[in-house]
Amino acid sequence: MSAKQALKPQVTQLYKELLWMGRDYPQGYKYFRDRCHKVFKAKSGLTDPKEIENAIKLGEYVKKELEALYFLKRYRAMKRAYYD
Repeated sequence: MSAKQALKPQVTQLYKELLWMGRDYPQGYKYFRDRCHKVFKAKSGLTDPKEIENAIKLGEYVKKELEALYFLKRYRAMKRAYYD
């Protein structure tokens, strides 16, 4: 089994998680989905396992940044609702 095939389940899972998280993106789901698809398609030609792992790490970082963005958005909404 090639390294690309071995990492494919991780890439697929990351893509699905990002799309799921993109539902609440401030600029809309369509914008997020199109950008996400474009990035994954651009990286689809990677064959070196190290490059693929680095791309997965970058995707995980983006996922964590989205979580932080959504948390901050909810926090600000709660703060406005109760303290303003």
